[in-house]
Amino acid sequence: MTNCLETSIIKSENQQDQSLYFIALVPGEGLMARVKLLKEEMRDRFGAAHALKSPAHITLQMPFRRNFAQETNIIQTIQRVAANQSQFKVTLQGFDCFPPRVIFVKVMNHKPILKLHEKLSFQLKEHLDFTTKELSSKVHPHMTIATRDLSEEAFKKAWPEFQNREFRASFLINKLSLLKHNGRYWEIYKDFSFEG
Repeated sequence: MTNCLETSIIKSENQQDQSLYFIALVPGEGLMARVKLLKEEMRDRFGAAHALKSPAHITLQMPFRRNFAQETNIIQTIQRVAANQSQFKVTLQGFDCFPPRVIFVKVMNHKPILKLHEKLSFQLKEHLDFTTKELSSKVHPHMTIATRDLSEEAFKKAWPEFQNREFRASFLINKLSLLKHNGRYWEIYKDFSFEG
């Protein structure tokens, strides 16, 4: 029988063995740099720096924890999805928000992203035992430039300005990206090229 101290040691060891991941669509370097400038503007003018902890991306699967031992299985599962996926183009235009904290670049064509999300969710459930709670059920494709550390007061100042601001871009989605948290920020850990 384990005592309380042993139990807490086991728990902390288990958490240390776990890594934090998420799966996303990441644009090329040119667009990534443009979005980074917007995030830096949000930091410098409105005090919201949290979005800078990850590269520009469209989330397909929200952050999840898994033991390092499961990493090979995660990689194989994402590879399986990428192997049967054809590339498609995504258009970004203007800005939108989730009041009272989030401002993002608007994704115009959701349909191919939602279809890809559906395929990915099925594989994550089937091969990695993702629970319904872990899976991103309501997906609204977007590219965040300000998030949780944008105060309500700063949001009220920033949103009227971004509401009618112009931003246009398009990029070819030809890969899935697995991002991993290094303890300070998110890094692109592995890319999976589409082969469909």
